Parts: sequence; structure tokens; C-alpha cells
Amino acid sequence: MSETRKVYVRPLDLKHGRVDLTHGSGGRAMQQLIAELFARHLGNEYLGQGNDGAVLPAPTIDGQPGRLVMSTDCHVVSPLFFPGGDIGSLSVHGTINDVAVMGATPLYLAAGFILEEGFALGDLARIVEAMAKAAREAGVPVVTGDTKVVERGKGDGVFITTTGVGVLPEGLQLGGSRARPGDVVLVSGSMGDHGVAIMSKRENLSFDAEIESDSAALHGLIAAMLATKADIRCLRDPTRGGLAATLNEIAGQSGVGMMLHEKAIPVKPVVAAACEFLGLDPLCVANEGKLIAICAAVDGERLLAAMRTHPLGREAALIGEVIADDHHFVQLTTAFGGRRIVDWLVGDQLPRIC
Repeated sequence: MSETRKVYVRPLDLKHGRVDLTHGSGGRAMQQLIAELFARHLGNEYLGQGNDGAVLPAPTIDGQPGRLVMSTDCHVVSPLFFPGGDIGSLSVHGTINDVAVMGATPLYLAAGFILEEGFALGDLARIVEAMAKAAREAGVPVVTGDTKVVERGKGDGVFITTTGVGVLPEGLQLGGSRARPGDVVLVSGSMGDHGVAIMSKRENLSFDAEIESDSAALHGLIAAMLATKADIRCLRDPTRGGLAATLNEIAGQSGVGMMLHEKAIPVKPVVAAACEFLGLDPLCVANEGKLIAICAAVDGERLLAAMRTHPLGREAALIGEVIADDHHFVQLTTAFGGRRIVDWLVGDQLPRIC
């Protein structure tokens, strides 16, 4: 009688091991990487189906069918690890926020990894663990994914693409084209934290107080805001290009102007000092855990109060108004009593910050 021999497979060496091309070949090495790293940390009933896609239940809101919202994002941040986060948690937070600012409840994530040959398996494990922790805390699981490996020198360690799916209730419509003259502009907290944290780490700069990324999932804050029934026109997360780019985009979509007030815009003193030292405008620096809200003026103070009761909105502020302007300019009244245009950046003052 023949005996079935169990094939011994050496576990991944997460201390000294490196990604090699076999990890993207579709063979045993790739299956081992998926099983021992990705499935181990990100596993759930949908990912565990093990198919080329996940079969998901029909989305509902309070038992009623809703509309699907979908968003995708690529993450190429450098460095991969930074104060307050890493590329793994950032990829979860960024995509959840893109779905949530549409007014939708985020439900599921998909993740794609581009790995460079030679990348340390220990660092990859840290990234996947952080990604799993962020998804678990947000209650938004990764349900399907893919991994590819490129030759040494043809990547930069790891790039991650995440896609999010959420459900939007009937009757709720938020968008950049809905701002109207007389509306007010609110932000959920201080501007520029993420971009300056990335730059300080990248350039080995130190300041009296450590600057940490604000990376966070905003769907809980947004749910609290929507529960007020305030007449919210638009929600956006001011990532690349910061507050300046986001408000210019909305002004163009809605055919309006904006008037901001410098004294009202929250910027941490250490971030302001760092920006002055580096020659950066904090209004153009990226954020990964803040949002902009535009709502009817009559609801502004009520919405602001609700935001400040949430942990991610304690520093919320009303920073300006929407005005009629055929040129669609975003303007700022300065702390010295003057006025200036807050324009788009021509290029990118901080590349690879998300």
C-alpha cells in the first residue's frame, strides 16, 4: 500500500528573504507568497473564495437597494514608510475616502501589487500588515487582488493600486458642480500635514516637533455629517495639490468663485514653519485624512458643530464662502488685510506623496 508523502515547503523567510521573479510567475512560489503573506493578513470570506474575482452580495442601504459608487487609485509614495503611516495604510485610506466623499458607504476593496525583484519580504510583510489593520479598523475588507513582479531596477520597491466599491442611497447627490454663491466652505482640520511629513522624511529633515501624516479613513466622519441632514453640496478630500487645487477644481465645475480667509484656515505651527523653510505653500500641500465640505450657509454652523464632535473633525473650521465670479477665481484675504489669488500649481511641488 503506497503512502501519500506530504511535500515540505520551506516557509517564506520574512527576515532575510527578497522578492524574486518567481513570486510573480504564477507557480508555487507565487502561491506561497499569496497564502503566507497576503491571504494570511488580508483573508476574509470573500478573498477566501480563491477565484479570479469575488462574488459579493447585492449592496443595500438600510435594507433598500442603493447605487454603486466605484473609485480606483494608484499609490507610488516615496518613502514607503513615513511618520504616521506607510504605503499600505495609505492605499486603504485613500480609496475609502474617494468613495466616502461621494456620500457612499464603502463596502469592499480590491488591491493590486507591483513588486520589484529584490524587495525585502520583511518590508512587504510590514506593508501588508498595515494594510490589513487599516482595512479591519475601517470595516472595509480587501476581497480580491493581484500581484506582479518586475525586474530589478524597473520598479521602486512596491506600487499599490486599490479599487473601492460603495453604496449610495437614493436621493443623495454630492458633486463638484453643485456649489452655489452664498454657500460656505469648511475643512475638517489642519492643512498640509501629510505632504510635509513625507518631505521631512524624504529629505531627512528634523523639526522641534515631529510632523506626522494625517492619513485616516474619513467615512465615519462623513456619516456623522450626513446624519445632520445639512444641505451639503460637495465633499472632497484635498490630496495632491492640496486645498488650492481642490477648490479651483470645484470652482471650475460649478462656475463660481471662492473667497477664503487666511486667519480661519487651520495650519499647525510646525507645518507652517516647515513650509516657510522649504519654500512651500501649505494650501498646495497634500492631505490624506482631511476633507472639504461646501454646504448652504444656513447649515454651516450646525455642520461645523457636528464635525467637531468627531475625533477626525476636532479642528474643523469654516474658512470661506462661495461667491459669484465669471472668472472662477479662488481668492484669499490675507492675515495682513490684503487679497491674493490662490491658483493652481503649474507642476507638482511635492512629487510622489501618495
